[in-house]
Amino acid sequence: MRPISVSESIVPVGEFKTQISRHLKRLVDGAGPLVITQNGRAAGVVLSPAEYDRMCDRERFFESLLVGAGDADAGRIMDTATLRERLAERRAERSVG
Repeated sequence: MRPISVSESIVPVGEFKTQISRHLKRLVDGAGPLVITQNGRAAGVVLSPAEYDRMCDRERFFESLLVGAGDADAGRIMDTATLRERLAERRAERSVG
C-alpha cells in the first residue's frame, strides 16, 4: 500500500462529497488510500478495489502462516515423501469409491 500523503490523501467529508468523482478517479489511478475526516478526525478510509483485494490476500496469507506455525509447534508436520504417499492413497480411495 502506498504511503498516505497528508496534502493529497486526507480529505474532509464535505470535500469528498462534492468532488467524489475526482477522488474515485485518483483511487483507480493508484494514488493510494484516501482518509476521510469528519470534524477534524479520521472517519473512514477509501481504497481502490485492487488495493482492497491485495490487502485481503495479504491477510489470508499471514493467517495461513500462523496456522502453519501452530501446526509445526504442535508437531503436526510430515516430510514430502509421506505427504505424497498419503495423497496417492486418497486418490486411490476416491477412484475405487
